[in-house]
This record gives sequence, C-alpha cells and structure tokens, in this order.
Amino acid sequence: MVRRHDFDQGLNQLRELLIKMGTRMDEALREAVESLKTADMIKAEEVIRRDGELNVLEEQILELGSQLIITQQPVAKDLRRIIVAFKISSDLERMGDLARDIAKVTVRLDGQNPVKPLVDIPQMAELASTMISESIRSYMDENTDLAYKMAKDDDEIDGLYGSMLRELYSLLLENPEDAPQMMLLQMVGRYIERIGDHATNIGENVVFLVTGRRPDLNS
Repeated sequence: MVRRHDFDQGLNQLRELLIKMGTRMDEALREAVESLKTADMIKAEEVIRRDGELNVLEEQILELGSQLIITQQPVAKDLRRIIVAFKISSDLERMGDLARDIAKVTVRLDGQNPVKPLVDIPQMAELASTMISESIRSYMDENTDLAYKMAKDDDEIDGLYGSMLRELYSLLLENPEDAPQMMLLQMVGRYIERIGDHATNIGENVVFLVTGRRPDLNS
C-alpha cells in the first residue's frame, strides 16, 4: 500500500511538471508570434533567452520518471504512463525550439514593414495553442476523444499553411524584391505547422497509453 502511494505521488509530480512545461510552451508560442506581429525585439529576445527553461523541465521529468521506474518497477499501463510522459516532454521541448525559431525570425526581420497582413500566422498559432493545452489535458484525463481531435486540428493548420504559401507565391511574382522576407514568413508558417505535428504526436501517445496501440494521426 505504501509503495502504491509513493508511486501515485510520483505520478502526480510528473503530471504537474508536464502541465508546467505545457503552460510555458504555450506562453513561448504566443509571445513569439506577438513579437512578430508587433516587431517587438525585446519580447523576441526574451523568448529566445527563456528557451532553456523547457530543457530544464524536460530533464526534471526524465529524472523523476527514471527514479519511479527504478524504485517502483511499474508494469503495463503504469509503465506506459511514465514512458508517454517522457515522449510528451520531448515533443514539448522540440516545440519550444520552434517557438524560439519564430522569435529569431522577428530579430532577423528587424522591424521591416510586412509584405502582407499577418493574419494567417496568428490564426495558425491560435490553433496550435489550443492543441498544446488539449494534448496535455488528454494525457491528464486519459481522454482518447481529445487525443483524436489533434488530427482534425492539425488538418486545419495544414490548410491555413497551404493558403499562406499560395498567397506568398502570388506576392513573390508581383514583388520579387521582397523574396527574403517572404521566405522568413514561410519559415514561420512551417514552424507552427511542425508544432501542430508535435501536438498530434502527443495525441498518438495518449491513445497508446490508454489502449496499448499507437494510431497514425499525422497521415
């Protein structure tokens, strides 16, 4: 009984760290996109500077989960809970790198006037933000319906990204001298699209946690 209590306590700590990591990741994405919209170099530099916080949280999750495996020797679904926590933290850390890369684009643009209204990028980011919070919640609640929703949300992001690329291509034909900035905006769209893919990975891992089977939600 004591051993199970210790294990459950450790799992709760693991969940708390994942919530903290997901919250920080969501903040990083929102702040990075806001820095792009407003050409706020200070905010962009802050996103870049704080990227290391996600690395620290991932290390804490790996350390705690490893201790639970060694000391509690969990099996079956209990073991999957820890393994999936490892995978989620890895996806969140990679998302953080992508948010940092968006902030770096803000720095590279250095206050240039945008070649197009920044409408699609914030829309994509808002969807990605929802995916981040819902993917973490799907793990906490072991909610496969919410996990499968990741595929639908990811398709919406892909659709917005495709529309953005078509618009940029049209603008490129009209104003080829703006090609460098258009390439940077295309990169931002790609970064957000990849964040959506990582959130979908979390959904896949939640389904694996609950059912023992891993679906392909990124197809």
